[in-house]
Amino acid sequence: MFPLSILDLAFIAEGSTAADALHNSRDLARHAERLGYTRFWLAEHHNMTGIASAATSVAIGYVAEGTKTIRVGAGGIMLPNHSPIVIAEQFGTLETLYPGRIDLGLGRAPGTDHRTWRALRREADASERFPQDVLELQALLGPLQPDQVIQAVPGTNTNVPLWILGSSLFGSQLAAVLGLPYAFASHFSPDALMDALAVYRERFQPSTQLDKPYAMVGCNVIVAETDAEAQRLFTSVQQRFTDMLRNRRGLLPKPIDDIDTYWSGPEKAQAQRMLACSFVGSRESVRAQLQAFIEKTKADELIVASAIFDHAARKRSYELLAEIQPALGLAAVAA
Repeated sequence: MFPLSILDLAFIAEGSTAADALHNSRDLARHAERLGYTRFWLAEHHNMTGIASAATSVAIGYVAEGTKTIRVGAGGIMLPNHSPIVIAEQFGTLETLYPGRIDLGLGRAPGTDHRTWRALRREADASERFPQDVLELQALLGPLQPDQVIQAVPGTNTNVPLWILGSSLFGSQLAAVLGLPYAFASHFSPDALMDALAVYRERFQPSTQLDKPYAMVGCNVIVAETDAEAQRLFTSVQQRFTDMLRNRRGLLPKPIDDIDTYWSGPEKAQAQRMLACSFVGSRESVRAQLQAFIEKTKADELIVASAIFDHAARKRSYELLAEIQPALGLAAVAA
């Protein structure tokens, strides 16, 4: 069956709190586990009033403690914000507590604005050291070497699986050279998707972690009983992306009846470009859209974001998507 996973931004909806968001994340992960989703990832963002997963490893631990079998991880940790040994210790601890269930996706962007990045006390060239930091982190999570002085405790020899995340050719090239699985952030930045996948597959070099390329592709999916209902739920995301273009970041808003009353023509064009990998509608509509997307990208797995204002509607969307999954598996085999 074609693998489906979840990227949860632990969004804070209007009228709710960060505690509500984190409780909802764990509830959604339990729901996803029952439905057979492969993994449940949370992402690092800072100084964003609408996202509750800034302390990403803590949030992952909370979700992992509330589940039993689903893989839980970071999609991702922004490694330039941290020293590799701290991340090795954090994720080594998670792997020690929840063995065989932890993923560590790594990104090169700061996950915030420039002023907040300075507040994180990182050097100006931290992002340029990303490849070296990935190798250092990989070594700290790997077997103890002769005469090795610095260890991550816990962490050493936990061999937490690493992923490289990206939305450009840089990440795809690095993932290929290191022989790591690659996740593309096409749920918000799809422009380089096909080129990045091509580079990754063409240049992939087998490693001890992975013997052939494995590409996971991000997308937004909202499924409801009707196309019209799903499109209305989608207006929450459309409003947020419009707000981002206006340099406003806030809580996830309630859906509205007519999104064209909210954005201008240029805003609509830009938001729709950023949201091009979004599949919205009834089960049958989304099934057809996702089949075409899988066939186009030849993705090995999809990771789905669904920022739906109402938690019950979000859970229902993932239920309906799970009902589509067997058909996607058949489509992938046929392709």
